[in-house]
Amino acid sequence: MQPIFDFFFDQYYGYPTLFIILEIIAVVFGFLSVIYSKQNNILVYPTGIISTAIFVYLLWQWELLGDMMINAYYFSMSIYGWYVWTRKVDEDHYTPITNTTKKENWQSLFIFIATLVFVYLVYEYFEKWDNWTAYVDAVTTAVFFVGMWQMALKKVENWIFWIVGDVISVPLYFYKGLTLTSIQYFAFTIIAIYGYRAWQRNLRNDLRPSLK
Repeated sequence: MQPIFDFFFDQYYGYPTLFIILEIIAVVFGFLSVIYSKQNNILVYPTGIISTAIFVYLLWQWELLGDMMINAYYFSMSIYGWYVWTRKVDEDHYTPITNTTKKENWQSLFIFIATLVFVYLVYEYFEKWDNWTAYVDAVTTAVFFVGMWQMALKKVENWIFWIVGDVISVPLYFYKGLTLTSIQYFAFTIIAIYGYRAWQRNLRNDLRPSLK
């Protein structure tokens, strides 16, 4: 049993206790945020804000710039998403779940490419192209940027980006020595699959003509 424990958590030996506690808190609120997102619940944003704020601090301390930028972006988009989700489209209805339009697909492509360029410039400036993980970071950052933007707009397709990014992040974070965060992203992958199905059902129900 001890060798298995050491395999998963040996990375934490020597970590400041405060960092470990903060990571646990961030992971818990991250779980809550994704679960609330699956349920189309506005609490996705306050819980997400707490989680991302903590991760921004931790990732800055660990000098993981790409991951830090992802969470800083999540933080700002959570504020925007909170506003969009509580905005009424008419007197009785709030922003509904919808599919992306052709224009929004082009906007998503632009965000993806612009994010890749931005991350490249940041890593180039800080001379962080010293490991293969930096290249994966650039891609996952772009994927998650699009996913967060689409989630703020309540687009079903946001879950596809979350699933892709989560699948990549599971081994990536474990390799970086962040076992708890790796486990978190594994759970995120499962929740995102169910979230995608739940939002599809929600959309079909909204589009179903009501019986008089």
